[in-house]
Amino acid sequence: MNSNTFHAETHLSHRSNWLRASVLGANDGLISTASLMMGMAAAQPEFQTLLLTGTAALAGGALSMAAGEYVSVSSQSDTEKADRVIEARELTRNPEAELRELAGIYRQRGLSPELAQRVAEELTAHNALDAHVRDEIGLSETTAAKPFQAALASAAAFAVGAALPLAVTLLSSADVRVPLLATGTVLGLGGLGYVSAKLGGAQPLPAVGRVVAWGVLALAVTGVIGKLMGVSV
Repeated sequence: MNSNTFHAETHLSHRSNWLRASVLGANDGLISTASLMMGMAAAQPEFQTLLLTGTAALAGGALSMAAGEYVSVSSQSDTEKADRVIEARELTRNPEAELRELAGIYRQRGLSPELAQRVAEELTAHNALDAHVRDEIGLSETTAAKPFQAALASAAAFAVGAALPLAVTLLSSADVRVPLLATGTVLGLGGLGYVSAKLGGAQPLPAVGRVVAWGVLALAVTGVIGKLMGVSV
């Protein structure tokens, strides 16, 4: 075998940024829209009112999720950039101390003192800042915050999640709308848990259980609030 040939691997952690935003967005879109539509369905409004409410919930929720994710992840990105600036300043002021610190990190990871020192020196010569940012702070290209990616993934996922209860509401008759919404929401949550587990390389059953349990809890709380306010959902 050619020693210069690299073995290509696809690691699932590369999906962590957009997968987290997608699961959060879809879960929020499904639960929040289903809860809203169940409350509306109990009042049996005109079809146009249901359509307007559901469409507004989908559009407004997707934009809200996108804005929230972008602001949140941008803050994380700003912190990561600030850490890089701090590390670059320390490398300029105290290069010897930073080299010792890097060698110490490699010793803690199991390398012999001699090998740790050699690795630290060679990585420092290659790109000192990248070495410290990666091995001292724990930042890398894979884990770096990506605001636009998170915002787009979250908005799209919210819209997909919200589309299910909206479609059930608009396509069902008034007498079966609430039970169909509840059933469709639970099935949708189960599907979301299964897909997210498969994309993340996890066992499906625990993921499905988590998503369904929290979703049912949210719907139950909505039902209790509706009863307390005098509206049966």
